[in-house]
Amino acid sequence: MPTFQVPANYYQHFDADFSLDVPGEGYGGWKKAELELSLDHTAVVVMHAWDCGTREEYPGQHRVVEYIPRSYEICRTVFPQLLSVVRASELELLHVVGGGDYYKDYPGYKRAVALAGPAPEPLEQIEADPALEKLREFKREHVYPGLHNVEDIQRSQKARDFPEQARPLGDEGVAENGQQLFALCNEAGINHLIYAGFAINWCLLLSPGGMAEMQKYGLMCSALREATTAVESKETAREELCKQIALWRVALAFGFVFDVDDFVAALQATL
Repeated sequence: MPTFQVPANYYQHFDADFSLDVPGEGYGGWKKAELELSLDHTAVVVMHAWDCGTREEYPGQHRVVEYIPRSYEICRTVFPQLLSVVRASELELLHVVGGGDYYKDYPGYKRAVALAGPAPEPLEQIEADPALEKLREFKREHVYPGLHNVEDIQRSQKARDFPEQARPLGDEGVAENGQQLFALCNEAGINHLIYAGFAINWCLLLSPGGMAEMQKYGLMCSALREATTAVESKETAREELCKQIALWRVALAFGFVFDVDDFVAALQATL
């Protein structure tokens, strides 16, 4: 089985030291180790890399998704080298999509649909009453996205597309849910997914085809640190604290965190 060595960031979540004022400060914390990955059984997954248009075109979309400029910068500066090296290597490159129909003519999507078969029936929904509907409407108006932003968001979603730097090539697999992503992985013998895309604490964890779902299929799920960003709050945006917490969560609950430069150099050594 061909393998390659790559430095991996992991988090040592032991031992709490109860002699300290804050016992958790006794944990080992972030560490790095050279680990062996399989070239045959590992894939890089680009998830929810979207061209959402400009702020001038869709101001409401940008007002509620403040990370869009960061995602565009990652697509521009990180993806070209990362994806070109992955494509030149023996690793699989897969794509997870969502919203709209911008991906449905790609051969990799049609292959995923054929492999996965019919989609399962949607989950039965609890009956909503007027009180629940009022709570949902309150959240829509006062939490997210704000009624004045809805029209722009809907227009942006209709125009959604891949950014040029993350557009699937050839028959690279394209999945819109976990069933299709698992079918692509099963066909190729993939058991370890390394995620790039947007956003690490939201879609990459919890959307269809994200880590929480794919872990249930038995796959290990890791992340590329510089190839993602996070949904941030007013209180965290300046220092991107939500991204740091999400990477910790990935390292603790799912897999490992790889630095893009380390990962690219390790792959280049196999070429």
